[in-house]
Amino acid sequence: YRDYCVLGAGPAGLQAAYFLQRAGRDYLVFERSHAPGSFFAIYPRHRKLISINKRHTGKTNGEFNLRHDWNSLLSHEPRLLFRRYSRQFFPHADAMVRYLEDFAALLGLRVQYDTAIVHVTLEKDPRAWNGHYFVLSDQNRRSYRCSCLLVATGMWVPNVVNFPGSEYVEGYETVSTNPEDFAGQTVLILGRGNSAFETAENILGVTNFIHMVSRSRVRLSWATHYVGDLRAINNGLLDTYQLKSLDGLLEGDLEDLAIVKDKKGKLHITLRFYLENRNTSAGADSVTLPQDELDNFATRAPYDRVIRCLGWRFDFSVYNRSLRMVPGRGNKSKYPQIKPSYESRGTRGLFVLGTASHSVDFRKSAGGFIHGFRYTIRAVHRLLENRHHAVPWPSTVHPITQLTNSIIKRVNEASGLYQMFSVLADIILLRENATAFEYLEEYPVGVLAELETQTGRKAPDGLFVVVMEYGRNFSGDDKDVFYYNRAVGEAQHAWQSNFLHPVIYYYKRLPTEREMRLRPPDWPLPRPDAIHHIVEDFLTDWTAPNAHILPLRRFLENCLNTDLRQFFAESCFLFALTRQKLPPFCQQGYARMQGLAGSKRLQRHAVEAGLLEDYAATGFSGDKLPDSRQGSRDQVLRDHVITLRPLQHLVNAKDE
Repeated sequence: YRDYCVLGAGPAGLQAAYFLQRAGRDYLVFERSHAPGSFFAIYPRHRKLISINKRHTGKTNGEFNLRHDWNSLLSHEPRLLFRRYSRQFFPHADAMVRYLEDFAALLGLRVQYDTAIVHVTLEKDPRAWNGHYFVLSDQNRRSYRCSCLLVATGMWVPNVVNFPGSEYVEGYETVSTNPEDFAGQTVLILGRGNSAFETAENILGVTNFIHMVSRSRVRLSWATHYVGDLRAINNGLLDTYQLKSLDGLLEGDLEDLAIVKDKKGKLHITLRFYLENRNTSAGADSVTLPQDELDNFATRAPYDRVIRCLGWRFDFSVYNRSLRMVPGRGNKSKYPQIKPSYESRGTRGLFVLGTASHSVDFRKSAGGFIHGFRYTIRAVHRLLENRHHAVPWPSTVHPITQLTNSIIKRVNEASGLYQMFSVLADIILLRENATAFEYLEEYPVGVLAELETQTGRKAPDGLFVVVMEYGRNFSGDDKDVFYYNRAVGEAQHAWQSNFLHPVIYYYKRLPTEREMRLRPPDWPLPRPDAIHHIVEDFLTDWTAPNAHILPLRRFLENCLNTDLRQFFAESCFLFALTRQKLPPFCQQGYARMQGLAGSKRLQRHAVEAGLLEDYAATGFSGDKLPDSRQGSRDQVLRDHVITLRPLQHLVNAKDE
């Protein structure tokens, strides 16, 4: 018996094991192979990963650098950063195998190798956490029981399309990777994803020509902003197609195709309906081909080889019907149905992690890839900690005067928000009549309505939700993302930003489940009481005082009906003498004898920056008012009450 059973010791399974081990939980990982990461020992077939390994960013902030490290798993161990395993921007897959082996070994994760779980069923028991145990059986008929099942087996069953003649098709999983085996041949590739283009790229220079057929048009990742679409590293065939060098792309439903083989071993493409009421084993000479009626039929030339590169699907075969693990609908049918919390829709306590959980954000974000699911797995772990061990979602509490700084810090550093845009969000819960706030990081927005039960935190006084988003109409198969005026630079036009940028939603109360269901199409959240876009930035550096920080601060002030500015002690002193209520910064700082200690250097810097008057030059001493008393008290305040800009712009960071 184990409290937690994890299926699969790939990246997702090891990441889940890491969090369970750090929390001191009772768990065991089952892996059918003799080592972790067995998928990467075989795939990709041509051994080049398309997940980037950016070793240098010009910054030393580890959280920021994870934004551009798509291979590392999350851990406390600095030795387990992927940049220590490869110097290549697109690493060799063997480096990933070594990395995962070290990740499991150095952290002492509990993995039981050579154990293939072949059947999973339920055993009802009221003593179990969820009212049932999961019973797992391995290839040797040994049984294991657990209260919570974490499925991290990935997608490894090849997608196959059956049509007449499909027995002549070679699979991506077995086709030769030696380009010389294709020298002088004519090749047809079925599929249009990265595996199809990876295969084409490998043989592009030795074949007569390559044709590629799929039911959908090619989708370029730079246009869709989805990393699962075609990446530039593999798109050489697009060049040879558009520059008329014999290769080409075609669209058509693969289920309507048929393949017949002639006496010379050549493969001819025809249509299924031509073979109706005919002997399907007949040769090409006795079968009507499309070119017999249409002499310029596109695929009239015979092929030497046909290769299937149609991707992968989830293996449902090991799960008993009692678990109700069913495929999704439409283009998500290759994934199991799960909730936005990554829990199975059919069985409580069964969570799907890693690539197989991508149905939550399919074709929207990065949840199907290491640089995305490392964060969603951490979110699932936090949900489980609250549900089963009464450990609330981690949070920090700050005075309201730190609200602007907290948001600016997170949108400039946080890797989870950046990679899982529109899926994970920072939640800011207002406290104590909006004089303080509680900050929760990287919570799944799909279960925002369940925040109080899922996190153990209360939201009685309203909340802010911080997410990263692309522009609404910027991403798509047919979008020209390089048009002339594609970027927005003015803060007043921030809502029209196209590139990834922070968006802050304000709700006076927690949205309901009904509001979540009825949210506008392509919106991650329901319509808020107020919304603010921080204007996109070419450097993804949202620290400009006028373009980024000032508009954000004013938005927060309008939502909270308060003053979030920071002041010098002199200004707070004058406010105390002349106003009934001090601004929050003065209440929480000056009035409590807290703040930045003054010095001659700081005073000189403030005078040079125009933030304070040079009293030494005017002969004004601190214990008496200026000689000119003709002005009103309001005029005195206007002369001497100076708003403090954000601290980094007041103090010279290099000197202080």
